[in-house]
Amino acid sequence: MEKHVNNKQLKALGSKIKAIRQLETDLSQEQLALVANVDRSFISRLERGIANPSYLMLLQISNALKKPIKEILPD
Repeated sequence: MEKHVNNKQLKALGSKIKAIRQLETDLSQEQLALVANVDRSFISRLERGIANPSYLMLLQISNALKKPIKEILPD
């Protein structure tokens, strides 16, 4: 059961990051990956709710999106 909850949380995180990337920054996955200094495939996995990012990775992504980390976390 815990795995199911984690999957929902990861999907919510990925959806939020994707929405910010597309609607507020108009960046492609490739552009976000370059600015955040991560692999593009990681951004893809993250947005699909497959990857579980570390805190430091979330900081890199939030900085690349020019958002405080609390704004990229789902409600």
